[in-house]
Order: sequence, then C-alpha cells, then structure tokens
Amino acid sequence: MTPEQIKKPENVVAQRPALLNDNTMHYCPGCSHGVVHKLVAEVIEEMGAEHIAIGVAPVGCAVMAYNYIDVDWIEAAHGRAPAVATAVKRLNPSRLVFTYQGDGDLAAIGTAETIHAANRGENIAIIFINNGIYGMTGGQMAPTTLEGMVTATTPYGRRVDLNGHHLNISPLLAQLEGTCYVTRQSVHTAAAVRKAKKAIRQAFENSMKGLGTSVVEIVSTCSSGWKLTPAKANDWMVEHMFEAYPVGDIKNTTTQKS
Repeated sequence: MTPEQIKKPENVVAQRPALLNDNTMHYCPGCSHGVVHKLVAEVIEEMGAEHIAIGVAPVGCAVMAYNYIDVDWIEAAHGRAPAVATAVKRLNPSRLVFTYQGDGDLAAIGTAETIHAANRGENIAIIFINNGIYGMTGGQMAPTTLEGMVTATTPYGRRVDLNGHHLNISPLLAQLEGTCYVTRQSVHTAAAVRKAKKAIRQAFENSMKGLGTSVVEIVSTCSSGWKLTPAKANDWMVEHMFEAYPVGDIKNTTTQKS
C-alpha cells in the first residue's frame, strides 16, 4: 500500500467533518447537541456552503455551537436569533442563514421572534433542539416540559393547573403561511441520525431556494437535567417525549413550490 492510499483510504465508512474543529466539546455525556453539530457541519460541507454559511446562536447550551463548527457565527441575545437571522438573510440573500436554538430559548423568551419570522416566511432555516428542560441553567421547567415531569422548579412534577400544558410549538409554526417545511426528528439511533441529516439538508436547501422558513425540531435528551444515565435518558425520551412530540414531517410544501 502506498503512502497516498494510507492517507486516503478508498472505502471510508465515516470520518470527522472538516468543519468540526479540534476544540473539545463541553457537552454532558449523552447530550444530543454533539450529534446535531456533526450533522450541521456535514451538510454544510457536502453543499459546498462553508464560505457562505452564517449561523446565529443565542443564549443557552446552543450558544457554544460557534466554538465547534468552523463557519461564520453571530451570537444573538436570548431568544432573538430569528430576528437577527432575518436581518442577515435580507442583507445577504445569497448566504445560507440558519439559527441553532434550544427549547428554553425558541419556545420561551423567543416565542414572538420565532412566530413572526416564520409568519413572514423569512428564508432561513431554524434548528430547534427540544429536550424539554432548561439544560444550561440548572434543569428548570421550560415551556416544553411535559406534564408530570420533574425539574428543578417542579420537584413534584409539572402541574397543568399551576404551570399550564407543555407547548408543542412546531405544529403551531406549521400552521403559518410563511413556513414551507416543518419536521420533527431525533438522533438517538443510526437510522434516526440519517433522517435528521436529510431533514437539515432539505431545510438548508429551502433557504437557498427562497421557499420560506424551515424548522427542524430535534427531540433530544438532557441526561444531566433529567438526572439519568445517557442510555436511560434515551429510553425515557422514546417512552415519554415521543408520545408528546412524535417524530416525522409536520408540513412540507417544498415539492409544490420548487
């Protein structure tokens, strides 16, 4: 075998995306963020969009994306990523513009920005990580926290009479005229990872085609916030989160528009 063949094997099964830098990820063991980061990096690289991609990340665990994926990033104030992304895309329509947000950001303090950007049909892609909890700040209840779910601020479980129902925001966004693609995926198995990657690719392509707002929700785990091992967190997600947030496409009008 020649040195060239050693450096560049012909049958590569998997490799690290070139856009993922060498910084050691700070995420907790079992966290879904690292997998989604890999998918975002792979899709941008495969699209040849590394020089035109602009990510917008707000406060929360999601904000650290700029530290790992080697594209241009803008840090937005808590919840304001869709508003910032709107400005970036309108000023630079040829760029691939996407947000990367958690549920405590997108579905709480950022609800207005999210809904109005989607309602206007801004040509951006929104990556929405939903683990049903505030992960970075100590595991408090989020709008997406399930009824009966124990968190730092609901030690006896979320009560509907006191805290209201969990907010299922993706179907709400799907009702808006400005959204062209709303899907809910996960990354807990190899098959799920492949589907999530395909969804992210479609969302990014929609942005470049000017078809409107695309939303890719990733139902995720938070082992630390849920006080579970990574394996048990995956099991809990499948048993409980998927019942409230079933995976699959919610809206897809891109075939008619393209």
